[in-house]
Amino acid sequence: MKSAEENVVIGVDLGGTTIKAGIVSAGGTILYQNKLPSNADKGPSAVIKQIGASVWEALEHTDRATVTGIGVGAPGVVDDDGVVKSPPNFVEWDEVPLKAELGKLFPGLAIGIENDANAAAIAESRFGAGIQYPNFLFVIWGTGVGGGIILNHKIYRGPTGGAGEIGHISIDYKGPQCNCGNIGCVEAYVGQRYLSQRTADRLKSHPESKILQLVDGDLSKIEPMYISQAAHDGDEVARGILIEAGELLGVALAAVMNVMDLRVSIIGGGISAAGDFVMSAIQDSVVRHVLKPLRKDIRVLSAQLGNNAGILGAAGLVL
Repeated sequence: MKSAEENVVIGVDLGGTTIKAGIVSAGGTILYQNKLPSNADKGPSAVIKQIGASVWEALEHTDRATVTGIGVGAPGVVDDDGVVKSPPNFVEWDEVPLKAELGKLFPGLAIGIENDANAAAIAESRFGAGIQYPNFLFVIWGTGVGGGIILNHKIYRGPTGGAGEIGHISIDYKGPQCNCGNIGCVEAYVGQRYLSQRTADRLKSHPESKILQLVDGDLSKIEPMYISQAAHDGDEVARGILIEAGELLGVALAAVMNVMDLRVSIIGGGISAAGDFVMSAIQDSVVRHVLKPLRKDIRVLSAQLGNNAGILGAAGLVL
């Protein structure tokens, strides 16, 4: 980071495997970032210790800049007091007052805590694909399906901070059981683990698919990246699987857009990068399933910030 007398903040992207912390300027430039293991399998105290370590390490690279705040994007439900509730893949973590704990470690600094998908939505709103859209639905399509709702350039959190759980909209009340306990959630169709399993089942009747070549015939090794690669290589089975997934996601998005009177959806996450044909499938599905007055203005856009969305969105909480 070059020396400059300016105000900056630190954005922390807390994940089940790693913690990324970055120094972010007022204009949304990441000036420095690091990465540490999150130690999510060792309990809340170990995770908080790692967050502290990542922030302290970042502070060593601020030169003459003044750090005014720390923002954290965390999985799980985050309430108005910065209590993080039941983040998936975090051991022995029920309700942890993360904002209060970080306030003890870094007194005098503004502390902001938000759900990680909401933080990414904030990032796209302030610095990415959503700059020109005051109202939009944001979706992260990867291991699961998460999301956030931006209204008038601000995140809509709901009364308890739980708004935006797009992945758990049921698109079939007789469908498969989701990991959340509900039936027929869109995540139970297009989330990474479920999509891989459904692909494995389908390949039993399509031994010619290039997907099987990419995984050396081992169905247990199927991941979305192999499905995507096969699709880009012209494999019709792979393309069909991803188009179907896009159509199913579109059904869920249309439901939210009908309820919230939204016209724009921004899609991020690893699987969303599979190709333009997937984005087209999502858009076509949304148009078919929204109310007629909404159809002509529907836009389904790709997120722009990629892996930086977590840090930038967390920083946006205190900028």
